[in-house]
Amino acid sequence: MADNKYLTVTDLNYYITQKFKNDPYLHKVFLQGELSNFRFRRNSHQYFSLKDEKSKINVVMFRSYFDKVKFRPEEGMKVFVTGYVSVYGPQGSYQFYAESMEPAGLGALYEQLQQLQAKLAKEGLFAQEHKRPLPHFPDHIAVITSASGAVIHDILVTVNRRFPHAEVDLFPAQVQGDRAAASLVAAMKQISSYGDKYDVMIIGRGGGSLEDLWPFNEEAVVRQVYAMSMPVISSVGHETDTTLCDLVADSRAATPTAAAEYATPNLPDELANIHQLQSSLLSSMQNIIRVRRDALNRINNSMIMREPTRLYDEQAQTLDMLRERLINNMQHQLERSRQRYQLSKQALLGTNLTGQIRQMLQQEDFYYQKLQANMTNMLREKRHQLGQIGQQLNDYSPLQTLNRGFAYATDNQGKTVSSVTQLKAKDEINLHFKDGNAKAIVKSVRRTNDGNKEE
Repeated sequence: MADNKYLTVTDLNYYITQKFKNDPYLHKVFLQGELSNFRFRRNSHQYFSLKDEKSKINVVMFRSYFDKVKFRPEEGMKVFVTGYVSVYGPQGSYQFYAESMEPAGLGALYEQLQQLQAKLAKEGLFAQEHKRPLPHFPDHIAVITSASGAVIHDILVTVNRRFPHAEVDLFPAQVQGDRAAASLVAAMKQISSYGDKYDVMIIGRGGGSLEDLWPFNEEAVVRQVYAMSMPVISSVGHETDTTLCDLVADSRAATPTAAAEYATPNLPDELANIHQLQSSLLSSMQNIIRVRRDALNRINNSMIMREPTRLYDEQAQTLDMLRERLINNMQHQLERSRQRYQLSKQALLGTNLTGQIRQMLQQEDFYYQKLQANMTNMLREKRHQLGQIGQQLNDYSPLQTLNRGFAYATDNQGKTVSSVTQLKAKDEINLHFKDGNAKAIVKSVRRTNDGNKEE
């Protein structure tokens, strides 16, 4: 019975585990600290510690969560982690189970980087249509990197091996630190001062943390890369590191050696390609010559070239046939004309022209006599009609009325007075007779309705 009051270690750890699980404050914990005992394990879970000035806690981050971390954690780096606290039963220790991790102190840089990237992308600095092709056979290559680093060494070795014709000029610059951005921009401006001397530019440095690579994310550096007149190859950091300089460059290389390979052709390959092209060109020219020679031989062996007079035989025969046909047609036409002439001559000789002329004169005299008689009758009739019309005009003439003792009156304006309404006492009127005029003064006016009854 006395042994029943003792718990097993497993029971105790289970009890403590349940306590951790039931504590709501330990389900979602936001923790900051310094990485300690961090050893990167490829394709595996990560085990390390977080510590501060006074304490330390073991941390495990499973692979599914660690694959989502966007930076490479390093020993001594300050980080923000989120996760939960629980107990690892086999060892009877509690530990922190991390689900996410961000570098502490770099969160602002990340935010700044994202904002700058969005801004420059909106301006089109990273657009694919602005990317320029690299020259295939560069004469001069400008390199911006540290003079003491391995980058320039790798580039020189690669260029000399692949294409020794190209000249590589180093423009040393600081690639890390507060003055690095200004140093990089100054080096690029120096390259631009040479005009179109350089066919391509390589800018790069080795790997490092985000802080180390930060100068290549500076806006001034990115804009200067975009403004360069020659194509730019960026080789900054490792393959997993991506800077804004990589995005704005015309081409990005994972390593300095790759950058040099992008910038230069492989001379042995190019020579082999040239030899292949020469062989292909020679073969094509031989084929063309053979085809043309065969065509020339066919022409030389053709019947026309051997006996060119045959070319005109058919035309000459056609000409003779047409000439004969023309002569026959002209002879036939001449014969028909001669026959028509003889017929016309015989018809003319058989005609009595004197009798026809006499008959035509008689007809002329007949028609003249008939015309004269008709004209005389028409004149007589017209003269009679004229006399009748003149008699009618004479009968209706007012002068005849005046001859019978009548007169007519007019006022001072020459208007005919036809009614007493046009007159009043003491008016002066003119009286017209058949043989002259007389003036009269109206003494009185009387009006009648029917010409007899006075009013």
